[in-house]
Amino acid sequence: MADVTSELMFELLRRIHADGADIKLGQRELRAEMNAIRGALVSVHQDIHNIHTTLARQETRLDRIENRLELREFQEAQIRFEPQP
Repeated sequence: MADVTSELMFELLRRIHADGADIKLGQRELRAEMNAIRGALVSVHQDIHNIHTTLARQETRLDRIENRLELREFQEAQIRFEPQP
């Protein structure tokens, strides 16, 4: 076997340290990307909530309009049967 010198050990430890630093940098980048994705997901969730709110409001308005139309149709039908002077 080759003799392990302190210079060889030092070089090996330096490479391991550099690899560890690269891994930490990669983790930081991934963490930043995950935070960006999380923010985008929250934004999409809020948009969907706003759409649901608007849809519910439109549905309520449509129900009121339909009720008014039904009342008007009923009133028009009643007028036909009432005696006219």
